Amino acid sequence: MAAAAGGVLLLSLLVLLLNATLCSGDTYRRQLSLELNPGLNSSVSPLPAGIHLIHIRSLGDGDTLHFLLCNQGPPTLLLVHTNSTASSVQVDWPAFLSGNNSGSLRVEPENSVLHSNALVLVRLWEYDDLNDTADPQTAPPSSFLPPYELSGFQWGPLDNSSLYPQGPGGLGARLCGGDGSPAFTQGQLCLQLSAFGSGGRAAGWPGLLHSANSSQLGVWLQGVRPRADRARFLLELQGLGQPHSLGRVEVRRSIDDEYSPSIFTVSQWLAAPPDQSSPVLGFVQWRPVAYRRPQPEFSDTTPCRHSGPVAVGAGASGLGPAFYGAGAEASSLNISFGQPGEPSYNTTQYLSWTVLAGVGAPPADSFSPLVVSIMAVGLGTPLLLLLFGGLFVCVRKHRLAEGQGYRPIN
Repeated sequence: MAAAAGGVLLLSLLVLLLNATLCSGDTYRRQLSLELNPGLNSSVSPLPAGIHLIHIRSLGDGDTLHFLLCNQGPPTLLLVHTNSTASSVQVDWPAFLSGNNSGSLRVEPENSVLHSNALVLVRLWEYDDLNDTADPQTAPPSSFLPPYELSGFQWGPLDNSSLYPQGPGGLGARLCGGDGSPAFTQGQLCLQLSAFGSGGRAAGWPGLLHSANSSQLGVWLQGVRPRADRARFLLELQGLGQPHSLGRVEVRRSIDDEYSPSIFTVSQWLAAPPDQSSPVLGFVQWRPVAYRRPQPEFSDTTPCRHSGPVAVGAGASGLGPAFYGAGAEASSLNISFGQPGEPSYNTTQYLSWTVLAGVGAPPADSFSPLVVSIMAVGLGTPLLLLLFGGLFVCVRKHRLAEGQGYRPIN
C-alpha cells in the first residue's frame, strides 16, 4: 500500500512539473518603435556616409527601454532603462559627429534613468593556428596578424532590407561593412540587432531565451579572405556602465540542450554591485557556441571560450563616451572560436556568434516540454506499473482474506 501511495505522489509531482513547464512563460508585453538618427537635421549636421544611429524604443506599462546601436567609432550597443514612459533620446549632432563627442547623447529626463550598460565591439583578431590548439593564449605572438580595428570600418547604407520585423511584435536592423582591405573585397562583417515585444526564442540556433527586457545581437563574418593558412579568430569586447559596468562572468549549467544541441552551459557577463547578494542590474548572455555556415547542421557547430574580464580604460570615441562622458567604468574580455582538430575558418569562410543583452536578471532556461515529455515517459511508465501492481496486490490480498474468513454451516 505504501508503494502505491508513493507512486501516486511521484506521479502527481510529475504532472505538476509538466503543467508548470507548459504553462510557464513570460507574458509581459512591450510596444516597440524604431527610428534612425533621432533628432537629426541633415541640413544643419550632414551625416557622414555609412554612419548610423539606430534607436529602438521599448515602451512598458510604467517604464521604457532604449536600445541604441551605433557604428560611429567602435560599434556599440547601448541599453538605457528609465522609469518614465515619456523618456526620449536627445542628441547634440554637431558634437556627436565631432572627434570629441563626450556627453553629446542623453536620455531625458536624466533623473528617470534607472540603469544603463553598453557592449562595445573593439577589434577582431586573426591568428595562424599552426599547432592546431585553438588557444590564442598559447599561440606565439608571431602568429597574430594585425587586428581589424572595428572603429575604422566603413559600413554600408541602411535601406528597407536592413530594417525589418523580427518575429511577432519584434523589430530588427542589420549593419554590414569592412575595412576596405583586400581581405574584405568580397566579404563583410555584419551586426544584426533584434528587440522583442515579449518573451520567447529567436528562430534557429542557438535559440537563446529572451524576454521583453532584452535585445539580441548577431555577429557574423562572411566571405572575408583569411590571411593565414589556418586562420582562427577572437573578438575583443568591452563593457561600459555607470556606476556598475559588466563585471563578473558566471557559467550556468543545464541538462536540456533541445535548442542548442550538445551545449549544456550558458555564459553570463553581469553588471551588479560587488556584493553578490545584490540584484543583477544588467547582463550580456551567450551560449558558448558559434557556427561555420549560415544554415548550420550539427557538424557546423564550433565551441567558443571567453577570457576572464579585466578592468580597462574606456575608449575616447563612439556611442559609449557620447553617453557616459569620462565617468564610465569599463572591463574587457575576449571571445575565441574553435577547438583542436576542427576545421579552421578557411574551410567555409563563415563564422557567426549570437549574444543577448538586457536589463535585470538574465532569462533562465527551464526544462523544455520535450524534455519533460521524455521524463514523463521514462519515469511515468514505471510509476504506473508500480501503482497498478500495488493495487492488484491489495485487491488480491483482500479477496484471499475474505475467502479464509468464518463460514457458518447450514
